[in-house]
Amino acid sequence: MRTLIVSATHLELKPLLEEAVKVNRVDDKLSSYNLDGKEFDLLCTGVGMVATSFHMGRVLSSHKYDRVINAGIAGSFEKNIPLGTVVEIVEDQFPEMGAEDGEHFLSLLDLELIEADDFPYQSGVLSNTQGIRSLTYPKVRSITVNTAHGSEERIARTEQRFRPQVESMEGAAFFYACKTAKIPCVQIRAISNYVERRNKASWDIPIAIQRLSTEILKLI
Repeated sequence: MRTLIVSATHLELKPLLEEAVKVNRVDDKLSSYNLDGKEFDLLCTGVGMVATSFHMGRVLSSHKYDRVINAGIAGSFEKNIPLGTVVEIVEDQFPEMGAEDGEHFLSLLDLELIEADDFPYQSGVLSNTQGIRSLTYPKVRSITVNTAHGSEERIARTEQRFRPQVESMEGAAFFYACKTAKIPCVQIRAISNYVERRNKASWDIPIAIQRLSTEILKLI
């Protein structure tokens, strides 16, 4: 079974990559690895949905994979999810894509630019309830943003509109690419911080990265 792991940065999988042996460097974004007899390709796209979309489209059009795993860290809107928790994203969307009408936000659905079930959307969101196999991680709803939330007012508006549990900067683009290419996929993220007024002192990126690598190794 040929597996592609997609991550925004090498840092997010540093513990895993320190143990793996690089077998082949395809280009500056894509490399092949071997770890204890387990082979996988890693696509390190760069941060954000634009970079993710471009490089995933490029690679998926020229390479064949049986499954694709998105591995990264995320911020949680819910304080009852402990930092370091590994979660599976089963629903993702682009909350900033639309238009403003005064104080009101109009989604692509509101603007009638897409239908609720236009492929690959389901009821206006990118749903991935099937995944690549049955997993026991907490299943959560996510949003994908260009600007990580750090304003109390904006956080409150976003929670009211979309009821997200976590946020990332790549997840929905990952789902869009895999679903359009019709490749089985799963999005796994570890919680590194809470979505609140920016306060790096309260983050725990090291534990999130360590636990993420531990769980991704089990999936390879």
